[in-house]
Amino acid sequence: MHRGHPASWWAQFPDVSDRFDAASVTEGLSDEIIPEIASPLLRREAEIAAEVVVRHLNKPSSTELAERAAKATGRLVATLRRLDDRTTADESATTEAHALSLTLQGRYAEAAAEAERFLGTAPVLKVFVTALRLERFDTSLAMRLIDAGQRPAAAVRSGLAVGKYGWWPSWLLKVVTERALAGRLDEATITALDQCAYAELSPAQARVARRLLSGDEMMIDASAQRLEGLGEKVAAARLREGDLTAVALAARLIPL
Repeated sequence: MHRGHPASWWAQFPDVSDRFDAASVTEGLSDEIIPEIASPLLRREAEIAAEVVVRHLNKPSSTELAERAAKATGRLVATLRRLDDRTTADESATTEAHALSLTLQGRYAEAAAEAERFLGTAPVLKVFVTALRLERFDTSLAMRLIDAGQRPAAAVRSGLAVGKYGWWPSWLLKVVTERALAGRLDEATITALDQCAYAELSPAQARVARRLLSGDEMMIDASAQRLEGLGEKVAAARLREGDLTAVALAARLIPL
């Protein structure tokens, strides 16, 4: 059985986006969980409840749908209670349906923690990331970062950064991804990398910039000396100190 993350971990997702979509996460979790419910009768009751709750969440102003959603969810919860009373302490036949009932009650973090145990992390994570409803967002990068152990907030921040700057050249996006995976992508770094993107570097200059960004000591020393020879002593000092803002200038000094 997959152990996964606690509910407190999943609870971080709604906090990183003011557009977190309840209808999306409810529908997404329902689609993943319902096929896992073994009992045909219980599965059908779960499908009916999920359908009306999603309809209500997509049209929250409807009093009729709100009442129907509450009743359907209540019926499912009552059914599960009756079934639990007949189930032995060490074997539950309703684990999946319990996860769905938590979803339909709006207890998404608890539902995710429960569902992750039998679904695994990837499908639940995809549902939550999709529900963020973020524009110009690199979903695949965010999921890779979370899978690598980064906290949701940091991973989402990197996903937004890369999504925003999707027009950057491929070599620079690769640098961004590498830094994000290493946990070294912050606003100052993004600003500096943006200068490299605007510098319109030739392929040869881009290779130099990549080596400078990777911390190649020989290239940094040679580029700093070149800057000093051109009277750019401040930029040379910054480059030696690891200041990425000097990288674009140093790279552009390479003959085309």
